[in-house]
Amino acid sequence: MKIFNTLTRKKDDFKPINEGKVGIYVCGPTVYDYIHIGNARPMIVFDTLRRYFEYKGYEVNYVSNFTDVDDKIIKKAIEEGVDANVVSERFIEECRKDMAALNVREATTHPKATEEIDDMIAMVETLIEKGYAYEVNGTVYFRTRRFSDYGKLSKKNLDDLRAGNRELLVSGENEKEDALDFVLWKPKKEGEPFWQSPWGEGRPGWHLECSVMSKKYIGDIIDIHAGGEDLIFPHHENEIAQSEAANGTEFARYWMHNGFLRINNEKMSKSLGNFFTVREIGEKYDLQVIRFFMLSAHYRSPLNFSQELVEASKNGLERIKTAAARVEEAVSLGVSGDMTSTEKENVAVIDEFVSKYEAAMEDDLNTADAISVIFELVKHVNTTVEKGVSTKAYADKAYDTLKQLCDILGINVKEKAVLLDEEIEGLIQERQEARKAKNFARADEIRSLLTEKGIILEDTREGVRWKRA
Repeated sequence: MKIFNTLTRKKDDFKPINEGKVGIYVCGPTVYDYIHIGNARPMIVFDTLRRYFEYKGYEVNYVSNFTDVDDKIIKKAIEEGVDANVVSERFIEECRKDMAALNVREATTHPKATEEIDDMIAMVETLIEKGYAYEVNGTVYFRTRRFSDYGKLSKKNLDDLRAGNRELLVSGENEKEDALDFVLWKPKKEGEPFWQSPWGEGRPGWHLECSVMSKKYIGDIIDIHAGGEDLIFPHHENEIAQSEAANGTEFARYWMHNGFLRINNEKMSKSLGNFFTVREIGEKYDLQVIRFFMLSAHYRSPLNFSQELVEASKNGLERIKTAAARVEEAVSLGVSGDMTSTEKENVAVIDEFVSKYEAAMEDDLNTADAISVIFELVKHVNTTVEKGVSTKAYADKAYDTLKQLCDILGINVKEKAVLLDEEIEGLIQERQEARKAKNFARADEIRSLLTEKGIILEDTREGVRWKRA
């Protein structure tokens, strides 16, 4: 398999550290609100990478963290008058629901930053002992210039950063030995969560968290470190610096970064009114459609989210599901006995499609080309599988292959069971009662269930209205 490695800026042959195993670390969300549609892209892309490795027989250790201590979490907690952990735990659960709805599988480990503080303190102590870090008034900084390879991922030059990019410098410049030094540990402020450390009460810097969690749950060296391209600098650059300085070894062999998501060719932002959460999108579209849409472009390419493009994906996915349902019916009505000679020839064609699909996936996870192969397969099975005429053996082969190639992409070709009108009305009534009882978790759960089944709810002054998507 070839992977475009951000570190080398070229497609490198993937060679695991340990034969038959692969460790993947993906930077997860900061949990202060519902995840937005931009957050969903790396989740979907790298979940697909994991699925493909497993399809090829690898044992995958997939680690994706939750950043559950952060300025935004603290700000939200203060606004609500609750502890920060109340906010973070609430949105971790909401994030898990959205990931499940997107068919993103649970990670092997989902570490939380607040549960790994002792190891973070230990890494900072190591960096101080080695001369890579220093403490000033309770803040510990990393000596950026001491790490000679700083900038090797982002290809940024320290002197250029210092001279021309003042907005990239971290605050507290007057305390630092160098303006480009970054924070490893910060002292507490009034009303903030804190932990005891050798430098006083405080909390870790953001960059430190991923270095420590990847080391604990994967090891000193990661096969693949992944995330959005916005994380290349400074987050991933700083991870490399502190990890390699502390551990004395290479941090990650391969770096994968997905491109940005734009909304109607504009950058997503609340000020433009084009900021959408996964939950909001799920009220309009089946999230399987959104997953299919995300994979219809190469992961490194910018992706434009528009109603027209999503509708095109919806129609394309419908074609695949319709073909799958037709072939599945042909399985149940299939003729017993061995395949005909023509069917054997058609099986050879199906196997060629599988090889073509694998070639696309092994060319830097080219899901766009892989989906094109699936459409070719759909055309082939539509013309070669006939209910009551094809043998069960051939129909089985056609269906199993189509289902497997879609499963790797996280696309479920089996239609979900349709809810009857009275079942929908009953669930809506239960949701209303849950809201009156202030059981908002159950109310959200019911709404999510209805969304998954393609039921769109609209809360109005006259009551709840619903329609099928």
